[in-house]
Formats: sequence, C-alpha cells, structure tokens
Amino acid sequence: MDDQELGFKAGDVIEVMDATNKEWWWGRIMDSEGWFPASFVRLRVNQDEPMEDYPLKLEDGREENSRNTAHRYGMGHTNKDQMRTNVINEILSTERDYIKHLKDICEGYIKQCRKRADMFTEEQLKTIFGNIEDIYKCQKKFVKALEKKFNKDYPHLSEVGSCFLEYQNEFQIYSEYCNNHPNACMELSRLTKVNKYVYFFEACRLLQKMIDISLDGFLLTPVQKICKYPLQLAELLKYTNPQHRDFKDVEAALNAMKNVARLINERKRRLENIDKIAQWQSSIEDWEGEDVLVKSSELIYSGELTKISQPQAKSHQRMFFLFDHQLVCCKKDLLRRDILYYKSRISMDNMEILDVEDGKDKDFNITVKNAFKLHCRDTEEVHLFCAKKPEQKQRWLKAFENERKQVQLDQETGFSITEVQKKQAMLNASKPNQSGKPKGKPHTTSIVNCSRTPAARVVTRTYYDFLMRQKHPTLPTNLPQQQVFMLAEPKRKPSNFWQNISRLAPFRK
Repeated sequence: MDDQELGFKAGDVIEVMDATNKEWWWGRIMDSEGWFPASFVRLRVNQDEPMEDYPLKLEDGREENSRNTAHRYGMGHTNKDQMRTNVINEILSTERDYIKHLKDICEGYIKQCRKRADMFTEEQLKTIFGNIEDIYKCQKKFVKALEKKFNKDYPHLSEVGSCFLEYQNEFQIYSEYCNNHPNACMELSRLTKVNKYVYFFEACRLLQKMIDISLDGFLLTPVQKICKYPLQLAELLKYTNPQHRDFKDVEAALNAMKNVARLINERKRRLENIDKIAQWQSSIEDWEGEDVLVKSSELIYSGELTKISQPQAKSHQRMFFLFDHQLVCCKKDLLRRDILYYKSRISMDNMEILDVEDGKDKDFNITVKNAFKLHCRDTEEVHLFCAKKPEQKQRWLKAFENERKQVQLDQETGFSITEVQKKQAMLNASKPNQSGKPKGKPHTTSIVNCSRTPAARVVTRTYYDFLMRQKHPTLPTNLPQQQVFMLAEPKRKPSNFWQNISRLAPFRK
C-alpha cells in the first residue's frame, strides 16, 4: 500500500531489522526492506542466532561489526531485550485470550447445557467437555502467577520461568482432556445430526457473543494450547541472556513442558493400546478368568519359552505374553499355528526373577540351559523357564526389569484406566469385523508435536475432520428468533432482557 511497507506472502521468512515498535517492525526479504505489522507474523522457533551475534558483509566486501550494524538500523544494544519483551508480551496476551476462551466455553455452553436436562445427561456433558472446567480453574491461577512476575516498567526483566515450573504437574490434567477429545468429537458429530442441537449450540455461541467458530473448533483450543508452551519457551530462551536471572528457570521450564507433552503422548498411546489388548484377548480361544485389562494396560514383551513343571519336571513349549502386572501363558494349535489357546497366568507383583546358570538345577533335578526362574515371595512357588538361545534369555530378563519399571512409573504418575474405558475396549473388540480384515488401531499421530515448525500440527485427520467446517451453521430464516433462544434458555419468567433481545446485532436479518 505504501512505498515503505514490506509486501510478503504466507510462508515467507522475514529478517527483523528493528523491533523497537510494538506494532510495526522493520524487516527485510531478499533485497526488499520495509515496515510490516508485527501481528501478521510469528517468530520462528529454533532459527539461527540473532544478527548481532555475527558480522555482516558490506557492499565493498568488508565485514562490519554487528553492533555498529545494529546502531545503523536503530536497534542499539537493546534488540535482544526488545525481542524478549515481545515474546513475554505474546505469552501474556495469548494466556489472557485463552482464559476468555475457556470462560466462554464454561459459561456460554456448559452452563446452558446443564439447564437443559431434557437434552443432555451429565454423562454426555462429561464426554463433550471433558475436564475443561478443571483446566479453566488451573489456567486462572496460572495467569495470575504470570502477571505477578511481569515487570511493567522493564518487561524484558520479567522472570516467568518459575511459573511454568510451579505448574508443570498441574498441566498434566491436559492428558485427560486430550485422551477424551476424540470421544467428544464423535459425540458432537452424533448430536449435530439433529437440528435441535445445531440450533442450540449456535444460540449458545450468539448469547455469549463468541467469535464465529463452531463448538468443536472451540474444544480443540486446549489441545493446541498445551503444545504451544514448549514453542513459546524455546523462543523466550533464545532471547534470554545466560546472565539473566530468569535464564536457568526458562531453560528448566522448557524441559519441563516438553516432558509434560511427552507424558500426554505416552498416556494417549497407552489408551490406544488397550483396544489392541482387548482385540488380542478376544482372539484367544478358551479364555478363562478376568480380562487382561482388569490389571494391565501395556504389553511389555512376548515370545516362546519352554516351561518346566514340578513334580515330574514335565516340559511344555508355550507362548508367553508379559503385560504389566501379569504373565499370560498360551498354547499353539497343533495344526493351525496362528491359533492360541489360553492355559494360565502368573501375577508378577510378588515375583522375584532369578537367573539360572547352565547345568544341573537342584530344585528340579534336571540339566537346564538358558534358564531363569520366577519365585513367588508369598507362596514360595517356583516357575522354571528355558529359552532357545542366550540372547533370548537376556531379552526376557530385560523385559521383566522393564515391567517393574513400568508399574513403578504408573504409580508415580498416577496413570490408570477407568472402568468405562476398559468396558468400552472389550465391547469394541467383541463387535464383528465387517471388512474381514484384522482389527487394528486407527491411524493416528501424536497429540502434541513440539517440532521446529512455527505452528505444530496437533491433531489427526481421523478424529478431527471438523477442522474443515469451522464456520457455524446458518440459522434458518423461517425459525423465529424467540424459538432459537429458547433452545439455549429454558422457560422462565418474563424479563427486560427478552424484551430487548431483538436489538442484538447477531439476530438482525
């Protein structure tokens, strides 16, 4: 529009020459320089070092000192401080916007839904909105902590890293939300096939004066938010001098939030695995006793071993499946080797793993090779196993070690699977597979991807096709305004609010 404005396209990389003004920055693309709106771009994550860290070539080929270059473009020594200020302002600004977002969902949708017991059960609301109310409470406390650490006079001196460290455990509540989100999408998809629910959700949005996005778009925000923290902290660390009082905390906060992201990914993977475990169990013939999922949620290792039983020291070739908390024993069909029959299981919670040397075993009075024992501390019961090769034995010993580590980690992180999730997995496994193909988990990617890309992709096509339909539904012109609002509000005594409702701009036709 102007000679001094810098034109650019989506995806262009702009070298920022002057960022002292909050709203307009001076930048360069190739040989073009000019002003551009700061709000139209976002800072690249993990980019090269800032320009003051290396010399620039002058037209005659000489190298100019980077600090002189900085003065020439009006940045002085404060460019890095200004960039840090911009990142901190972005963190606070996006946090405040997010709080409003959560408030609108809780008050604009959940509050209205609870008034309509004829349309929604509490179980449905839990499925659609998950634990978003808990997230809202957590984020309100977090933003207050950030604001206390914000230095209004010198924003670049703000020490916000400690806030992320303080709330890193609280942020784990996002795991429950992310795991539930696919269920929320499916339930919303089912409800919005009925016009009554379509009009109701749209009326809720308009009453709350929320932006022009459908409910499933709003519900995606917490999933996106938790992946944005590592990106913002990486950018903040980039512009924080090692001598800054906040440097160590920001560095630790970045690692902490990456760990939160990894934990969420791991829990999502575990929940996806329970479907596979349920399908595995449904394929085993002659199953007896409780379901595997009652105690277990992870297959640690599996393979073929020779099991030796007392008192006659009989040996049996069996397939063993080591889950957390239990070892399941199966027998192969004599003719069809792909068919397994259930034989027994061993609880691992009180087991001691004993490495057995090659040679004569005193307890069983036989010669063994590549053997190990499982010894029950409570009953003194002993199980003897032999692998075909030494390396197979070592893999089993390592697997037993990993099983105990997994159990301990689950206890420390509080990981558990609800009864509803277990029952649903078993129900899914019992359904006939219409395609005739082997059952398997749907193709998905990680919920959180803290990559180098400016905006990390956090969802998959399988679950979130609604991204293609972000616009809200159009209300039919023949539907009276009062009828639309009654979808969002139950009948009540007349008030001035309802008398004035026709004056609201969103309902002008």
